[in-house]
Amino acid sequence: MSDRAPIVPDWLFHYQKQWARADTVAGLTTAAVVIPKALAYATIAGLPVQVGLYTACVPMIVYAFIGSSRVLSVSTTTTLAILAANALGNVVANGDPHALAAANATLTLLVGAMLVAAAVLRLGFVANFISEPVLVGFKAGVAIVIVMDQLPKLFGLHYPKGSFVHNVGAFFAGLPHLSMSTLALAALTLVALVLLERFTPRAPAPLFVVAAAIVAVAAFGLRAHGVETVGAVPAGLPSWTLPDVSLALKLWPDAMGIALMSFTESIAAARAFARNDEPAPDANRELLATGFANAGGAFLGAMTAGGGTSQTAVNRQAGARSQLAGLVTALIALAVMLLFAPLMALMPHATLAAVVVFYSIGLFSPAEFRAILKIRRTEFVWALTACAGVVLLGTLEGILVAIVVSLFALAHQVSNPPVYALKRIPGTNVFRRDSRRHPEDEAFPGLLLLRPEGRIFFANAQHVAEKIRPLVRDSNARIVVLDLSRVFDVEYTALKMLSEADARLAANGTTLWLAGLNPGVLDAVRRAPFGQALGEARMFYNLEHVVEKYREIVSPDVDANRTDDTDDDSARH
Repeated sequence: MSDRAPIVPDWLFHYQKQWARADTVAGLTTAAVVIPKALAYATIAGLPVQVGLYTACVPMIVYAFIGSSRVLSVSTTTTLAILAANALGNVVANGDPHALAAANATLTLLVGAMLVAAAVLRLGFVANFISEPVLVGFKAGVAIVIVMDQLPKLFGLHYPKGSFVHNVGAFFAGLPHLSMSTLALAALTLVALVLLERFTPRAPAPLFVVAAAIVAVAAFGLRAHGVETVGAVPAGLPSWTLPDVSLALKLWPDAMGIALMSFTESIAAARAFARNDEPAPDANRELLATGFANAGGAFLGAMTAGGGTSQTAVNRQAGARSQLAGLVTALIALAVMLLFAPLMALMPHATLAAVVVFYSIGLFSPAEFRAILKIRRTEFVWALTACAGVVLLGTLEGILVAIVVSLFALAHQVSNPPVYALKRIPGTNVFRRDSRRHPEDEAFPGLLLLRPEGRIFFANAQHVAEKIRPLVRDSNARIVVLDLSRVFDVEYTALKMLSEADARLAANGTTLWLAGLNPGVLDAVRRAPFGQALGEARMFYNLEHVVEKYREIVSPDVDANRTDDTDDDSARH
């Protein structure tokens, strides 16, 4: 990351004229997808629809001048919208528009400030601390919550919102009072989205369905039949909005969760759609860019922003080559603010809800759950836990559950490293884990080969020792060898554990050898009392070296046994 954000972005210095057409087309295409979705996501957050336009404009412009990804499309996402809804609902219960605008500005500024601070502290590596299974579960939970939140708009129902369980009960209780015209419009919208995505995947499906719905409302007078619309949308540029400092203490926990998800989603999308011939997205630079995008948008009415996977995919597929595509998308959003805002008044809530549901369902991927289960059942449980945390406890609490589960998973893996007994593949110098599937692998009588994996330190040294003991006890080996080729680091506690193991083995007439020590581990062992007791004679380059030495030691015994047998035979004759 550079020490300062450049006034003139780096990509402009390397821009090629032949990219201009592709960037323009990509920007126009992405705008057709981003703008309707941003309008819908604003309604998820409980904000006026024009906030979606501001969010599709201001953050996109700021990111284009600072961000490191050439194709990342920055506005808002379903995840960020539902998190913002939770945060704003906690501090503005009466829905007062002025209080809501101030609270939204405060929340968005806090998110931006936290991301910028994280960039200054170079905390980009934090994105790697949420495991993929946990993220899969979290997104699935968000999808369930969003769909449940939008169902009343699809059916034309009204009831006070509460917990997930409360909302489910209230929804079924209200079904007798549904609006058939609203439900029919929502169903047609969903069918149109499915067909457009299926047969014309490159077409801006959200733009088509929103435009068709506006025409239908105007042509058939659907509002007279109970179809609710967005209502008047202020035209023109966003007004300057000041945050309410008094809300900062209430909103900072939510802001921290939103900042984490904004960065996680942004860096994931940026990395997923980076081409091999493009610079790799820099995590700390992305923190800075999304931070300033949020901070800048906060004063101009935008909601919390981040890079979206689906819109970035559209941007890439449409041919985007640089951040200019994002600037084109932002200019289209600006044109809608200035010229087409009156048309937004006719937009049905049911259509916006259908767009949200259609694109939110994609967050729930049964295939990913099946793939996780196929590989490791434990991580499947982690994914389900994260999903349940979001659904039953809430989105912010779900983030905390996801983080805790990820850290627990990391701690579990680090504190419980595997220890394998090894055998050699016949006719090779390859050693692998002892397995019933390979009965032909070679063992060496009196020699036990063990291989621990990972870093050995205070949190797992005892577990390693506990795994070694039964293997030694069951083997009756004269020599126990620890192959440390897969151990990249040992610390004091681990060396003390090895020293104690050496003493116990020696008391039972067994010798401990070490093999495959990397330079760092070898240096640590030599500096410790354990290394001095071990001596260079009991440290080997690799397991093949161990086998050669073992055979040298065993051969005299074998020859002596053969001589004794010959003498006995002579005496018998």
